Amino acid sequence: MTTQQLSPQAQIIQMTVEQFKEALPVKVKKSVSPQLIASVQSLLSDPNLFEQYRDNLLGYTSVMADGKFRIDQYVNAVKYVSHKLMGCSNIEAYTKTFPDKMNDFHQRAVSAKDISSYVVAYNKSKLVNLIFEQTLVPMHVLNQDMYQKALNIQMELATSASSEKVRSDAANSILTHLKAPESAKIKLDIGAGEGMVNTIADLRAAAAEFVNQQRAFIQSGAGTAKDVAEKRLLVIDGDAQDV
Repeated sequence: MTTQQLSPQAQIIQMTVEQFKEALPVKVKKSVSPQLIASVQSLLSDPNLFEQYRDNLLGYTSVMADGKFRIDQYVNAVKYVSHKLMGCSNIEAYTKTFPDKMNDFHQRAVSAKDISSYVVAYNKSKLVNLIFEQTLVPMHVLNQDMYQKALNIQMELATSASSEKVRSDAANSILTHLKAPESAKIKLDIGAGEGMVNTIADLRAAAAEFVNQQRAFIQSGAGTAKDVAEKRLLVIDGDAQDV
């Protein structure tokens, strides 16, 4: 069946699978198999969860960059994390991610305690937690409104508090939290270092030119070594002048 013959929902799924392959690191693209494609298509077939699964599958592929995990493991972990993000408990998310495995547990009469231990182990697995890390919103972003309110309070104290110490502490707090990023300071330090190197090079060039001038002065008979020794070197904007 060609893409043109597929239903609108199937066409979206087909395109998303291609996007998924493109989003993968080069080293693991070759691991994409027909079975995996079928698994991804099955995962995306749920119309209620389609967008979330799609966005998560495409958004967290960076965890595969080191090549330590199989792609099918990645797909399962994304599904598990997606259910956790929707408020499911560990056991609920695990059951929805691995329904066949849970059925097998029940058919073999595996105890609830053992099933729970398997679920806890999976929840603590490295791949699952790497994906969880990708979903976390940085605290400074999550609490941006509180950060601004705190700054406003500090500014009010710095300008209107009756105690000089309170005003000073508030002002110092504002200066500390609004200072330029460290990367900017490093860039400035590097620039200063480059400027110093250029200055030293200019001084060396000026000194060399001065020596050549004085050698020519002596060789021409216009003066003696004693005359040269009594002169002082003055450097103005990189040019050597004798006085």
